[in-house]
Amino acid sequence: MKPDMLMLAAGMGRRFGGLKQFAPVGPNGESILDYSLYDALRAGFGRFVFILRPEIEADFESFLAGKFDGQAEVVKVFQAMDDPPVGASAAERTKPWGTGHAVLAARDVIDKPFAVINADDFYGAEAHRLLADQLTRPTTDDVPHYGMVGFLLRETLSDHGPVSRGVCECDPQGRLQTVTERTTIERDGNGGQCLDASGQPLHIPGDTVVSMNCWGFTPEIMSELHARFEAFVADRGQNPTAEFFLPQVVTELIDEGKAKIDVAKTDSKWFGLTYPADRQAVVAALQALVNAGEYPETLWG
Repeated sequence: MKPDMLMLAAGMGRRFGGLKQFAPVGPNGESILDYSLYDALRAGFGRFVFILRPEIEADFESFLAGKFDGQAEVVKVFQAMDDPPVGASAAERTKPWGTGHAVLAARDVIDKPFAVINADDFYGAEAHRLLADQLTRPTTDDVPHYGMVGFLLRETLSDHGPVSRGVCECDPQGRLQTVTERTTIERDGNGGQCLDASGQPLHIPGDTVVSMNCWGFTPEIMSELHARFEAFVADRGQNPTAEFFLPQVVTELIDEGKAKIDVAKTDSKWFGLTYPADRQAVVAALQALVNAGEYPETLWG
């Protein structure tokens, strides 16, 4: 059974200034999303579930036209502020509820193991292979067994501004223990620097494993997301900027003994389009991968 690939493609791209999930950066106008689709097909994923906003459906259809040639099924799901119903809490909301809510939007179509990635992040072929391996490997655990591909912090930083990363702690067996969201991380030598909870400077070594929203789950996660989203809305729903983060849910499940998460580490280079100035570096990085023979000059056709 081939696993599903759930792609979070509803982003607004405020800092980038446009729909970065469709922005042309490849030698023939390919987007980062094109490369993720290409890598996922090669890794053995059989169906793509896209989380979208209704406002970008036409852009998505234009992007998808002529791709795949029947190689995979495509499903569209729309992330809505009031789904699941949140009552008055959504009345003043303009910012999406966050990554946990985006995954929950697909609860009615997910019925097999699935991966979750951001549509505007380049993870590389190895990350997709590692995810596929995690999702097709049999387990005998007495609780749901999930997976994550972890990147090294030094391979995920931008030269053009601060970024947010989920800093991971793992046990000696390579199982995830906690994910701590660190915001405004700026490059600091081989690593990064941000402020801790007390406002003091915190250096994060470059070889620290971070979450880039590259997960593998089974359908059991949906019931947990649903229950925890309802609790989140009851507690913080009136805050128009509060977000329901997927890593926070994962950490809670670990703490409560309701899930085990294996971390597969990669030293592959991650890159994305956080800021407009990132685009030139992304174009150069993709051209270098094409020149090295890791991708064809033209992905489709």
